Amino acid sequence: MAKERSSGIKNRRQMEIAEIIQSGRYPNSRTLAKHFEVTPLTIKRDIEYLRNFYSAPIEYDHNHHGYYYTDETFFIKSFILSEGEVFCMSVIQPLLENYRNTPLEQTIGGIFNKLCEFMPNEVSVDTSFFSGNVSFISDPLAKISEEIFNTLFKALKLARRISFEYKNLSDSEYSFREVDPYHIVCQKGSWYLLGLCHKNNDVRIFSLSRMRRVKIDEEEAPLPKDFSVKKYIDLSFGAWVSTKDPVLIELEFSKSINTLIMERQWHDDQILKQNEDGSVYLAFKSNQIQTAIHWIMSFGSAVKVLNPPELVDLIKAESRKMVEIYNA
Repeated sequence: MAKERSSGIKNRRQMEIAEIIQSGRYPNSRTLAKHFEVTPLTIKRDIEYLRNFYSAPIEYDHNHHGYYYTDETFFIKSFILSEGEVFCMSVIQPLLENYRNTPLEQTIGGIFNKLCEFMPNEVSVDTSFFSGNVSFISDPLAKISEEIFNTLFKALKLARRISFEYKNLSDSEYSFREVDPYHIVCQKGSWYLLGLCHKNNDVRIFSLSRMRRVKIDEEEAPLPKDFSVKKYIDLSFGAWVSTKDPVLIELEFSKSINTLIMERQWHDDQILKQNEDGSVYLAFKSNQIQTAIHWIMSFGSAVKVLNPPELVDLIKAESRKMVEIYNA
């Protein structure tokens, strides 16, 4: 007799028993026990469970020597989520984190609720998956008000200019802005608006979490025919607005992290290869110099910038500032 290792195995067996009975094959405890490799007593307990928990109208037919449903239209409104299916649902969580602290969080929740309405009354899950061995860690995200979020999307739909108060990263006070909204970008859970800033007469990017008192103005703000979001940001690397042409960024990572670098896709157009000494060469074209600075420095001394010279100088300058802070 195969030993039951989890309640999930037991539940799957009971659901299959219910299906066999529904098929009209008149199974009995002996044939079911042989099929599932359990004892007839276990099958009898399963039958009682189906009767009590699901109100299954199961009776024994002595002429056919087996179980049957007295109501031929009865079936158990239940389905089982396998361990793999539960895991797939779980790994969606990091993707949904991109919408946390936004009105879309409630909308997505509403969608799941609607899906649940179409589900059977009873949903069984293989609880062996929930062993506490899987955890998710997300980046801290700034909260965005529902009013701001909805107003910006409405302005994009109507192609209308917006006005708002904005606080730059280094500012202590808010300043007034008028912007023609062009595009909204979500980068690792942070939301940004790309648009023509009339204060600077240039396309700029604004963090939604640093806006307040957003209003839709009367002026129309049609999207320029030649507008391309790729002209300003690198969709596979970063959202730091730049109108400069992409440059070739070449990096050399030390052997100590070669597996980490080799196993990932850092850019859609990357060139990645391992050198004979175990170090790793990574190259790609991007206009995201500022984004590259922060990303490269996150690897500390395990990476060296080979090209372009501008990026080398910026990394050196930032490193000197850090040293000065600790030597002060």
